[in-house]
Amino acid sequence: METQILAPAAVLVLWSLLMLLWMGATRFPAIAKSGMDLKNVPPGGRGQNLDGVLPDNVQWKSHNYTHLMEQPTIFYPTVIILAMIGEGHGVNVTLAWAYVGLRIAHSLWQAMVNTIMPVRFGLFMAASACLIVLAVNAVRATLGV
Repeated sequence: METQILAPAAVLVLWSLLMLLWMGATRFPAIAKSGMDLKNVPPGGRGQNLDGVLPDNVQWKSHNYTHLMEQPTIFYPTVIILAMIGEGHGVNVTLAWAYVGLRIAHSLWQAMVNTIMPVRFGLFMAASACLIVLAVNAVRATLGV
């Protein structure tokens, strides 16, 4: 098994958890400042219900954490497949690190600045391109093409 490609995945897991901590560190004080009592939240209340209640820049961290639970769920099995079939080296490792670096840059931009064009969109598209190539490489390798 080619394990070097798993390092970027481990870093992205850690980054996602750091975003979770950052979200909590900004959200809980904002909730307290708003006077909201979490004991009185009706059943089924969710974080997205805080949009328009808490300041936007507080919610940006939450939005990014949600994004880290979406597309990267395709990244993780892709790198595992590549590692398992012996293709977790060379260009695939470079693409995996590029994906993670771009996702971290995207997180920081969204959490602190959050303008979409051109930076945030560009970071997302560049990361997506890396993931597409990784996925194609995984399919090609598993099919023996």
